[in-house]
Amino acid sequence: MTLFSIEKNPRKGLLWIEWAILAYLAFTLVLMFFSYVKLANPESMIWGRVRVVTLMAAMWAVYRLLPCRATMLLRVTSQMCLLAWWYPDTYELNRVFNNLDYLVAGWDQMLFGCQPALLFSAKFTSPVLSELLHFGYVSYYPMIILTALVYFFRRYEEFERCAFIIMGAFFIYYVIFDLFPVTGPTYYYKAVGIDEIAKGVFPHLGDYFNFHHESLVLPGYSKGVFYKLVADAQATGERPTAAFPSSHVGISTVCMLLLVHLRQKKLLCCLLPVYVFLCTATVYIQAHYLVDVFAGWVSGVAIFLLLLAVSTKISNFAPQYSHKKK
Repeated sequence: MTLFSIEKNPRKGLLWIEWAILAYLAFTLVLMFFSYVKLANPESMIWGRVRVVTLMAAMWAVYRLLPCRATMLLRVTSQMCLLAWWYPDTYELNRVFNNLDYLVAGWDQMLFGCQPALLFSAKFTSPVLSELLHFGYVSYYPMIILTALVYFFRRYEEFERCAFIIMGAFFIYYVIFDLFPVTGPTYYYKAVGIDEIAKGVFPHLGDYFNFHHESLVLPGYSKGVFYKLVADAQATGERPTAAFPSSHVGISTVCMLLLVHLRQKKLLCCLLPVYVFLCTATVYIQAHYLVDVFAGWVSGVAIFLLLLAVSTKISNFAPQYSHKKK
């Protein structure tokens, strides 16, 4: 079947990922209702959600007019591209709560006897290591895109399930980020001061990050190509939010498990070093505490198994959502 061949049994209703988006949208609207007076830009946040629903309706209409693989891909990827919009939205919501970095930094200190995010890049200064780790961090979104495209081209009947698991995982993490505001070492260490952090002092900062977005200088080899890519990305889209657990670790773990499910052994072998670099880089660049990484691994596996089970249940109880070829 070609990309533009009309499907014999096109989907009439919403896709799984669209239901997941609407569920998260409803959750955040409820959260906004109870914290409306504390939000900085509630009107723009509401209008942003209107635009999301409008785009969803438009992509549904395009697919219904021309139900084929190409329009299905457009329908799914248009919503996946909005993840870059949903991410900073977590900051707008969780800033109504007091910051909790002092807890997570304390967990690192209790478990490891130090602050790994403070010591890692200071002890390992090799330009080669720096570039490898920054390359791993930059590979985050390409890994997600690659996973979705592998399903689209190699097992189209499970493409929707793959997209649902990836998007569902993102929104589960966003719910946690909305309710558990942790900024990560680069912001918290900057606010407290490196000297105090080195002494094991982790003060409660309250609503400090409502008004301050200053972060530490990105560690590593500053002349490196991948270093500059990470620095540019942080300068344009980073917010003091979404540190615990590490969604970079969690989502990349979900992608690796999706490829295991698809039995893509060669691709897994190629991606394994990138995955290791990515997970390690989260602490090296001081985006995350080490405990965030462990929480990312555990939550990534748990979320994958949960969403895989949910998608199987949907297929069993609603034949129109079955993955089987017709």
